[in-house]
Amino acid sequence: MKTTGGSDAAKRRAGERAAERAEDGFVVGLGTGSTTAYAIDALGRAIDDGLEIRGIPTSFQSRQTALEASVPLTTLEEVDGVDLAIDGADQVADDSTADAYGALIKGGGGAHTREKLVDAAADEFVVVADPSKLAPTLERSVPVEVIPDAYSVVSERVRELGGDPTLRAAECKDGPVVTDNGNLLLDCAFGSIDDPEGVASTLARVPGVLEHGLFVDLADITYVGTDDGVETREY
Repeated sequence: MKTTGGSDAAKRRAGERAAERAEDGFVVGLGTGSTTAYAIDALGRAIDDGLEIRGIPTSFQSRQTALEASVPLTTLEEVDGVDLAIDGADQVADDSTADAYGALIKGGGGAHTREKLVDAAADEFVVVADPSKLAPTLERSVPVEVIPDAYSVVSERVRELGGDPTLRAAECKDGPVVTDNGNLLLDCAFGSIDDPEGVASTLARVPGVLEHGLFVDLADITYVGTDDGVETREY
């Protein structure tokens, strides 16, 4: 399993704690990333012990992880609703005194469009993270998925908004990263994001933008795995 940032033990603790929230008959959204992969593996073990659930993967990666864990899969179109979504984050706003408490930046894996669809549809959205993902204020670059013909126009609009867009380049092929939806990714640096709701709303109105990686007022709980346990944030 490929992991990035944080300790594997901390990620595993967070993922396994989130998996414990699944109950018989649940439809569970399966997010993307190394921490969520631990949750999917834990769900697979629970299924071996008799738990009956169905999972909705949010990317090719999470689908493959779920298949390896023998998690039965379905789609949003085939169910009446999603009971629980488990997903990671690239950064979590962790200042409990701020209005943005619990806001997220996602999309480091390029799957934030499908993740947002599933996470927003869930009755409960649980974030899994390690301490390296916590910050008082969101400040990482915001991934923005754009249709290919629009990336230069969207880039110019982002600059007008005070951002610095960079077309995400592939590491193992020439050219840009292409998402599961066949689109391109702009990583847009805005510096410290004191008003994620405002930035999210503005980006959503830019023609050519399919979806952005700011998740505002969506998370219900964050489980933060540490070296000796799991901390809980409720929003």
